[in-house]
Amino acid sequence: MSSRERVFRTEAVVLRRGDFGEADRLLTVYSPEHGKLRLVAKGVRRPRSRKAGHLEPFTRVTLLLARGRELDVITQAQAIEHFTPLREDLVRLAHAAYVVELLDRFTVQEGESRALYRLLLETLERLASGEGPDVTVHYYELRLLELVGYRPELFHCVACRAEIAPVEQYFSAELGGVLCPRCGPGKPGARPLSLAALKVMRHYQRSTYPAARVPSIRPEVFSEIEHLMEDYLNYLLERRLNTPVFLKRVRRATQAAGQISH
Repeated sequence: MSSRERVFRTEAVVLRRGDFGEADRLLTVYSPEHGKLRLVAKGVRRPRSRKAGHLEPFTRVTLLLARGRELDVITQAQAIEHFTPLREDLVRLAHAAYVVELLDRFTVQEGESRALYRLLLETLERLASGEGPDVTVHYYELRLLELVGYRPELFHCVACRAEIAPVEQYFSAELGGVLCPRCGPGKPGARPLSLAALKVMRHYQRSTYPAARVPSIRPEVFSEIEHLMEDYLNYLLERRLNTPVFLKRVRRATQAAGQISH
């Protein structure tokens, strides 16, 4: 193995971390060239560690890595962007945690994707800059699903293949998309889908983000999309996501604090 292969540099975003041994940390990061990586940061939990502040979750960082037998080792780390506003707002922090959990769950080790990395960065930047979290996150969900091969069908009935008409429909997580009013009733697991929610999802699926953020969406429509997407994502992953529960708790606490202040 050449020295070039033994040591390599990459940009990445830190997805999550955990303690490892007495003073080390085990990190999961996502890199545009190398995809998802599990890495060891040795001695980073010691008080004098210079790398610790560069390896916080959601941080965009440049890493110098040394190949290891089982896990690669972080030898240098330099933060590019900390996305500090995410850590100053609990609601945005919860949304950011959801964003990185989705990417983590839908990707595998060493599965390179520059498009996924760009989508992750853009989404964290939007959340940190104060963009509406509902638009930002639902747009991210649909784009992520497209990039990983699970784009939901929103334009034709997944049962009879008829073109979807502008009326209320049904959605089947198992079948991966919309069911028309003739095929949807009685289909196991199918749930009603309002025309308003369908229009928003279709708009997000085929639009750029600047175009997607223009329409004003009613809160009840966002709520419907959130529940539908949660069911669909849980079905695809065959397990429940952790962060939606945290996000709901944060929202309740924020709403309660707002009522008290008034």
